[in-house]
Amino acid sequence: MLHSAPMAESNPTKRRNIGIMAHIDAGKTTTTERILYYTRKTHRLGEVDRGDAVMDWMEQEQDRGITITSAATTCFWKDHQINIIDTPGHVDFTAEVERSLRVLDGAVAVFDAVGGVEPQSETVWAQADYYNVPRLAYVNKMDRVGADFFHVLDDMHDKLKCTTVPLQIPIGSENSFTGVIDLLAMEEIHWDRESLGFEMTKNPIADEQRANAEKWRDALLDKLTHYSDKLTELYLEGEEIPVEKILPVIRRETIAGNIVPVYCGASLRNMGVQPLLDGIVNFLPAPEELPAIVGAHAKKGDEVHVERTPEGPPLALVFKIQADREAGTLSFIRVYSGSFKANSAVHNIAKRKKERFNRLLRMHAARSEQLQSVEAGDIAVVIGLKFAQTGDTIGSEGFPVLLEQMHFPEPVISVAIEPRTLSEREKLKQVLSTLSLEDPTFTSKEDDDTGELIISGMGELHIDVLVTRITQDWGVGAKVGNPQVTYRESISTEVTHTEEFDRVLGGKENTAEVTLKVEPLPRGTGNRFNNQVRDADVPQQMIEAVERGILGAFQGGIRVGYPCVDIGVTLVKAGYDEQTSTEFAFEAAASRGFDHACEKAHPIMLEPIMRVDVMCPAEFMGDVINLLTVRNGVVESVESKPSVEHIRATAPLAHMFGFSTALRSTSQGRATYGMEFSHFARKEDDTLGA
Repeated sequence: MLHSAPMAESNPTKRRNIGIMAHIDAGKTTTTERILYYTRKTHRLGEVDRGDAVMDWMEQEQDRGITITSAATTCFWKDHQINIIDTPGHVDFTAEVERSLRVLDGAVAVFDAVGGVEPQSETVWAQADYYNVPRLAYVNKMDRVGADFFHVLDDMHDKLKCTTVPLQIPIGSENSFTGVIDLLAMEEIHWDRESLGFEMTKNPIADEQRANAEKWRDALLDKLTHYSDKLTELYLEGEEIPVEKILPVIRRETIAGNIVPVYCGASLRNMGVQPLLDGIVNFLPAPEELPAIVGAHAKKGDEVHVERTPEGPPLALVFKIQADREAGTLSFIRVYSGSFKANSAVHNIAKRKKERFNRLLRMHAARSEQLQSVEAGDIAVVIGLKFAQTGDTIGSEGFPVLLEQMHFPEPVISVAIEPRTLSEREKLKQVLSTLSLEDPTFTSKEDDDTGELIISGMGELHIDVLVTRITQDWGVGAKVGNPQVTYRESISTEVTHTEEFDRVLGGKENTAEVTLKVEPLPRGTGNRFNNQVRDADVPQQMIEAVERGILGAFQGGIRVGYPCVDIGVTLVKAGYDEQTSTEFAFEAAASRGFDHACEKAHPIMLEPIMRVDVMCPAEFMGDVINLLTVRNGVVESVESKPSVEHIRATAPLAHMFGFSTALRSTSQGRATYGMEFSHFARKEDDTLGA
C-alpha cells in the first residue's frame, strides 16, 4: 500500500543512482538502513533480524529475513541526491538484480569479511561487468569471528579479476575491531557507540599502527601512478602528494572501471558507513558523466546514440513492474533523456501504443512522494501505464528509439496450482497474470490435456515465495503440488522439410507452402530464425507470419510439450499465390512444418543442470561431498577458507529436491548452500518416444 507525501521536485545537478549488491546475508539491507539513518531519511535504525528494516517492507521479507524485491529509496548526503536500490542476494531472485543493474550508474558491492567473495557475489559482479557499472567495495562484518580484510582483497583479485584500491584499512578485527585508518587523510576514524555511530572522531594514527598505514598508503599511491603521469612525477620525486590531486584520479579510473576503491566497517555496530557515503558522492558517476546510451531505431533498426541530457527527446526504460492493490500497476522507470511531466501523454515505443503518465512518484520503499516532473538521470515510479512491461521503452512518436531489451534466465522448476473452489479460478488466473507481469522469471500456463494451472520459477524458494504471495497477499485459496523439473526439447540432426497448407475458411481459400531447414545449435545458443527468401518473391508480412509461427512453435515443444532450445530454423523457400495466400496460412504452415521437421530430426530431452555452492565446516566436508555424489553431482573444486570449506559442484535439478533438509541433517545445521541454473544437458534417457 502506498502512503503519499507532498509534492517534491528533483535536483538534477548532484545526483547518484546506485545499487547495493552482494551475496545473501552479507549485510546489504543492514548497510542500507544505516545509510538512511545517517542521511536522516529515517529516525530510527531498522533491523533485518527484528523484521523492521525499512527496505524489507514486504511481509515475507520481514518473516524470512531476506530481500526479495529491489526496494527503491532516495536520500541526501552533502547536497547530493542519492537514489538507492537495495537488491536481493538470493540466486532465485536474480532477475531483480539484473533489472536493477541495467538502470544504475554505480554500485556498492558488499562483501562478508569472513566469507569473502561468495557465489552470488561472483554472479552479480559478472552482471555489473556486462552493464559496465562502476563499483565501490565495502567489506562488512569486520567484527565477526574469522574476519580478514586482507584475505577479502586477495579473494577479489583472484576471483573477480579486478584491481582493488583500499582507501581504508581496519584497526583490529573480530572483537578488537575499533575503527579504520583513512589512507587518504592518514588519520584514524572511530565511531561513538552512545550516538549509534552518528558521532565520529578523527585522530592522528597511533604509533603502533603507523608503519602498516604507511605501507598501505604507499601501495595505494603505487597503484594510482599507473593511471596518472602527474602522480608518477610527484611519487618518484618523493614529495608528499596532496589529497586534492589524488581524488580526481580515483574518480576518473573508478568511473572507467579500471579500479575498485575498497572500504571496510561493521554496519550492524554502526561503524564505517559515513566514509562509504563520501565514496559514493566522490567516486561514483553522476548520470550525465556516463557515455551516451545506445539504442536502436524502432522502424529502421539503425543504431542510435542518445545523449543523457534533459534537453534531449524524452526517453525512459521501464525496468520493473509492481502491482499495488490501491494504486494499480506501478511502473518503475529510469529516464535517460529529456523530461516527462505528470498527467501527460507518452508513447510506448516497444508496444506502439499511446500511454499516459497519470502520476509520478519518488519511492521510499513502501512510501512515496509525488513529483511534478522527472528528467534525464531520474529514477521514478509511474502510475497509469496500461500496456507497459519490463524492458519497454517509453518516449515520443517523433523519436522512436528502443533501448536494449533485458534478458532473463528461463524458469527451471514448476508446480501445479489449483484454486480450492471453482469460483476462485478466474481470480487465481488474474493474480498469476499480474505476478508474471511483475516478474519476468515467473511464468504460468494452463495444461491443454489436464486443465491444470502450471507455474514455473527459478527455484524452490522462488516458487514458495510466489505461492505465499498468492495465498496471503492476494487472499486466493489454492492447493499446490510437488515441484517438478521443467525440461527442454531439442533436436540432434539437420532436416529440411516442405509443408503445404490449404484450407477453406469462411468461404475463402487459404494457401501457403514453406520449406524449412531445422538444425541443432550449440548448447546455450538459444533458438534462431533465419530467412533466405527475397522480399521480391514473397511479401514481407508473409515472412513475418512465418516467423510468428516458428516462435510460437518453439514454446509448444516437439513431442512432450516442453519449450524448445538451441534449434536453428531457416526459411529456405516459400510458395506464394497472390489470390489465395494469407498471413494466417503462412503462420499455420510454419508451425506445422516446424513440428513435422523436428519429428524427423531425432528429438531429444534436455534437463537443467544446477551450479551448487556449499559452505561447510571442514569436519563435515566428506559427508557433504558424499551427499552431492549420491545425487549425481560432480564436485568441481574445493577451496579452504578461514572458517569454512567452499565446495563447488554441478548436479541435475531432478536429484536436488530435498537437498536443503539433507544438508542440514548431515552438517548439524552448520552448512549453507546456494544453487542456480548452469546449463541444459542431454538427459540419459533422452529420446522422446523414439
